[in-house]
Amino acid sequence: MTIDSHQHFWHYEPVKHSWIDDEMAVIRKDFLPSDLKQVYNENGIDGCVAVQADQTLEETDFLLDLASKNDFIKGVVGWVDFRADDIEEVLQKYCDSEKLKGFRHVVQGEPDHNFLLRPNFLNGIKALEKHHLTYDILVFPHQLGAVLEFVKRFPYQKFVIDHIAKPYIKDGFFDGWAVMMQEIAKQDNVFCKVSGMITEADYKSWTEAQLKPYLDLVFNAFGTERIMFGSDWPVCLVAGNYSEVKTIITNFIGGLSKTEQEAVMGKNAIQFYNL
Repeated sequence: MTIDSHQHFWHYEPVKHSWIDDEMAVIRKDFLPSDLKQVYNENGIDGCVAVQADQTLEETDFLLDLASKNDFIKGVVGWVDFRADDIEEVLQKYCDSEKLKGFRHVVQGEPDHNFLLRPNFLNGIKALEKHHLTYDILVFPHQLGAVLEFVKRFPYQKFVIDHIAKPYIKDGFFDGWAVMMQEIAKQDNVFCKVSGMITEADYKSWTEAQLKPYLDLVFNAFGTERIMFGSDWPVCLVAGNYSEVKTIITNFIGGLSKTEQEAVMGKNAIQFYNL
């Protein structure tokens, strides 16, 4: 089974989705399951994990509602405020939902580089660990130092790094990101999504050759048993199309065994998210 481990849905609202700047104007519209189902039919994708794009409980409920009506949405990564005093009660509300698999916070947007390490956030993750749900780590490279300390504190919590931690591919920066990713990968409970790369490169002039060093690094660091394919649809549309995003990965893993290819393209996501 081929699983897209990372995509989004939204009813476009200019204020809510203010992160979609003028360069990304092509995605200033609604993106819903009917749109994605057609894309999946064209690209041989069997199912997906829908990931939050807005930091509200309404967003979590919106995604769960879509998942209940569309069987190809195999799981949802929602949002809760892990800093809240009532985090235990909020998690209890969601933990019985069959398609709720985990949560995410847009840490990349936090001005505090050590946001993940603040006591109130750590308290929320400690509560999450009890429910055997996952946590998606969305950060920029300059936040990876905090990520390393963060994941070490919770060796039994399942983590996955979104978009290979968004390295500065357009600028060609590599070494600092690479060192930190190798250290983080030493923690066996941390997975990595090969997603969101073309939007960290130049939208108009990226090449597969330009992405290869970054893919080499994460595959060597995490191994094929802890890497999962994700498209980041519809965000990927600002720099290409779905077929191109999938082909980057299928070309890269083309020389691996069939078992390894199947792991990257679906089985790891199924295992990680308990789909």
